[in-house]
Order: sequence, then structure tokens, then C-alpha cells
Amino acid sequence: MLVHVFRGPGRVFGVTADKAGANLPERFAPWTYLKSAELDRERAMPGIDSRECCDDLAEYGFHITDAHVRITDQVT
Repeated sequence: MLVHVFRGPGRVFGVTADKAGANLPERFAPWTYLKSAELDRERAMPGIDSRECCDDLAEYGFHITDAHVRITDQVT
């Protein structure tokens, strides 16, 4: 799956399938686009737990971390 990685304030990062990042939480705006990458549940992605990310994308439509710690469920 093609995902897009954005940076929020501090060490907050968001991952979404939405190329514009429009579904990322306003709480951490402004979001700055960093890169696009192929995400595979079984393949490691630097700084992101691929399995957690895939689960969050399926449930919430985005995955949010703060200093590489998952906080998605805290912002929904």
C-alpha cells in the first residue's frame, strides 16, 4: 500500500493513504509532507511499526506517533 508520511510539531509523525494528508488530526497541524513509501505489514519501515501502522490505517485512516511511540488512539 502506498502511504504518505507527514511531520507535525516536535517528534510527531503521521502516516496516511491520503496524499494531501487532509485526514490527519488538526491538533498537530500544520503537517509537513516528508515522503511517500510502500508499506507492507510484513516489511520493516524505519521508525514505524508496520503492523501497528496497517492496523491504524484500517481502523482510523491514519497512524500517528510521537517519538516513535504510537499515539493514534489518543487523538481519535
